[in-house]
Amino acid sequence: MADSKVIILTGASRGIGLAIAHYLLKQSHKLVVVSRSEGPLRELEKTYTGNVAVCAGDLADFDLGQKAVDLAQKQFQRLDGLIINHGVLDPVKKLADSTASEWRDAYNVNFFSAVAMSKAALPELRKSKGCILYTSSGAAMNAYPTWGAYGSAKAAMNHLAMTLANEEPEITSISIRPGVVDTEMQRDIREKHNTAMFEKDAARFKELKETGGLLKPEQPGH
Repeated sequence: MADSKVIILTGASRGIGLAIAHYLLKQSHKLVVVSRSEGPLRELEKTYTGNVAVCAGDLADFDLGQKAVDLAQKQFQRLDGLIINHGVLDPVKKLADSTASEWRDAYNVNFFSAVAMSKAALPELRKSKGCILYTSSGAAMNAYPTWGAYGSAKAAMNHLAMTLANEEPEITSISIRPGVVDTEMQRDIREKHNTAMFEKDAARFKELKETGGLLKPEQPGH
């Protein structure tokens, strides 16, 4: 395709990220897929031969962003977009029960990795007048008890998107709230974190699942 784009996609191994990957690859775009879980990335590489480059690693490693950008250049000779879609919910605890180091670990994955990845991509995105999309969360605007680390990191990501939009006017920078989606994170909320959460919040997410109120990953992913 003449308008085929080259995009780095993080969190590509499952949930919304995997849905995004299939959608873009079916449109003949080229992806550098990033995740800790290498197996699903290799399946994408096998299914969409020649259009996928795999960059497996821990997003808490701030060098991974430059590695992904370098891989895009090596495999596809350009970069048009960056989709920051990864994240972790832990620690699911009240502030009084958590530690600063736990919050730091969460911020390393949920926010500072996005800073590192975005900074690494800027030189190539300036050339292509490309875009950066950040997957945010309703938790960035609504303070769920026990979700302080996650929600505040997503709020910081929203601010990062606004800052880049002003600093880099030729790069489109957008933070997107996808809604409540039926992903592995939602399953963990119901099955792993429900006892740590406030009862009314745990009950709400359980009810959303039972009543069909969750979006399919393909809905925000497409």
